[in-house]
Amino acid sequence: MIIASNALVRRSGHSRTLIQAWNQMRLMIAKRRAYVNTVKTLSTLTDRELSDLGIIRSQIAAKASDCVYGTRHTA
Repeated sequence: MIIASNALVRRSGHSRTLIQAWNQMRLMIAKRRAYVNTVKTLSTLTDRELSDLGIIRSQIAAKASDCVYGTRHTA
């Protein structure tokens, strides 16, 4: 079924656009998961452990965003 669906999409004139949109969505979802996991992981650390990393608790979201998205990203 998937092979047949892909064959039909390839024949249409919009196949490249659809595939690019699908890949972009998958990338966005993966980045969001990485962001959430990073925030969860950092949030479990003690203030002392965060201090060892040079992070204060109020910076967790910003640091996770910088790590995942490369720049500050408002979600």
